[in-house]
Amino acid sequence: MWDDPGRLYRLDGVAHIAGVINDEPRRCISSMRRQQGMRLDERYVPYLQMAGLYHLARLNDRWFRLDEPLVSAFVERWRPETHTFHMPFGECTITLQDVAYQLGLPMDGHYVSGCLTDFHVYIQGGRPAWQWFQELLGVLPPPSQIQKLAVSCSWFQETFGECPEGADEATVRRFACAYIIMLLGTQLFADKSGNRIHIRWLPHVVKLAGPLQLLQSWIFWRFSRFRPDGYDTFSWPLASRWSSYNPGISEKGHRVQMTRLRIDMLQARDFIWMPYSTPDVVQVVHPVVLEPRHTALWRSVTSLIYFAVVEWHQVDSVLPQFGGVQACPRPALNIDFLMSKDGRGGDRWFPHHLQHWHLHWETRADHVLRFDVVADPGPSHDFLDWWRQHGKRFLSPEMYLGDSRDIPIPVEVT
Repeated sequence: MWDDPGRLYRLDGVAHIAGVINDEPRRCISSMRRQQGMRLDERYVPYLQMAGLYHLARLNDRWFRLDEPLVSAFVERWRPETHTFHMPFGECTITLQDVAYQLGLPMDGHYVSGCLTDFHVYIQGGRPAWQWFQELLGVLPPPSQIQKLAVSCSWFQETFGECPEGADEATVRRFACAYIIMLLGTQLFADKSGNRIHIRWLPHVVKLAGPLQLLQSWIFWRFSRFRPDGYDTFSWPLASRWSSYNPGISEKGHRVQMTRLRIDMLQARDFIWMPYSTPDVVQVVHPVVLEPRHTALWRSVTSLIYFAVVEWHQVDSVLPQFGGVQACPRPALNIDFLMSKDGRGGDRWFPHHLQHWHLHWETRADHVLRFDVVADPGPSHDFLDWWRQHGKRFLSPEMYLGDSRDIPIPVEVT
């Protein structure tokens, strides 16, 4: 399963934008700006706390504008082969630590998996999908609001947007469950549909009876050069500090090129390896996410599971983010064959169908890294030598990266 380190870029020209940058240098992502419109009612708080989603719910009250050129330039640096961002100075990635601090989500717990629709087949005590939907929420959407097994967001908002005053506990619970389904489907596990919520969440919500937004916030915290001026110093969760950020509206393709060049010029000292150790962060962090059983998993090399989707938590390649020194890493785990799996092609019980990867998470505590924490974390000299040989450090055209005394600066760069 371990790949040849000389093939770090085996997906170029097959499934990665970096393989076509020269052909499409101004390519920019278009984000789905979907913000669910259901108000956070104080009566939902006990249910959100039971689910460990209360702090995430508080983010729903904020409107986040995505800097699409900035995020696009970092997406170019994301390598599925190693599960990390490839930067000029080495590797970095979004870890479970970032998720905990940014979104306020505890890490230890059961994997998010099961089946997508056939609940009565795979789950003891399960019901047929729409029967269970009606039992849980007390109402069925009209056929016009259903596409296969996904329900229109607008129907959720119109039906459960405001919990009636004086509602009994059963009614409050139904509205809270609808709010949680919307929160999971639009904030934590959004997809490309843009306006529908899949009913796969029913069994997970029954137990009550964790995004591009995260990537942008991670960039602001880790790279001071890209951090906007002025933010809410004491807001929590930490991702909400950037809710007032309003990116420029200049031509996106041009800004992608400029940001790509700025990233090419970064050095290791420009990366903030441990941004969460400052006093203004520590004083607002919720103590639950800092319990040892959660914090230990930040350093676990394990699988991250969302039904049929599996990603690898490759923290052994980013030890400086936890205060260590990065030596030459082991070859990354090759899970290319998993990247195309999204659950389509018939329902199944994923803990069995993808049993190997689910077992990785079950044994997560056995794969927690242990290393020395130092005062000056960063890449070792051996790593930097290795990275110069194997890493794709620069993505801008070579003429932009040369000695400016020899090559005239292009007008667009100026």
